[in-house]
Amino acid sequence: MDEINNTVEQKEEDKKHWYVVNTYAGHERNVKENLETRIANEGLQDLIFRVVIAEEEEVDIKNGKQIKKIKNLFPGYLFVEMIMTDKIWYVVRNTPGVTGFIGSSGGGAKPFSVPDEEIDPILRKLGQNDHKIVVNFAVGDRVKILSGAFVNVEGTVQSMDDSSETARVLSIVFGRETPVEVSYVDLEKVDD
Repeated sequence: MDEINNTVEQKEEDKKHWYVVNTYAGHERNVKENLETRIANEGLQDLIFRVVIAEEEEVDIKNGKQIKKIKNLFPGYLFVEMIMTDKIWYVVRNTPGVTGFIGSSGGGAKPFSVPDEEIDPILRKLGQNDHKIVVNFAVGDRVKILSGAFVNVEGTVQSMDDSSETARVLSIVFGRETPVEVSYVDLEKVDD
């Protein structure tokens, strides 16, 4: 019986998951570079896959000029996609600038991974989502909008964009046919 449990634990450990690494605020880029250097030097590319800083470009207008700057969405945090092993846990924790993992209870306990439903919206916003959403509707199908300003409004799928995972839904809003852009995850097929 212990062999079966060990096999199940081994299989879970072999899966890659996302983890949140805590850093000193303002040092995220240095920590990312340090970690990526360690990955390359120690040949860990098959265990640590991506190191991501959640940043987006903002445009400020000052004195009539547009100034572009990068805004960190989660200051003091990195997202790391990896297979959690004792060695990898040690390597990441002991990278200069890392203060720990989010989801670790301390005392040498390994952290919990970030659930897909929490990391996917962040990655999608950054254009780095590698999970393709599988939907049960197609162009011409009736759907219901599940959230947002048009919650519970039904309409017909007019077009679909798999790259942005959005659909254009033709709905009746205020007595007029109106096209609405809706994320795949916010749509549900209506059975006729």
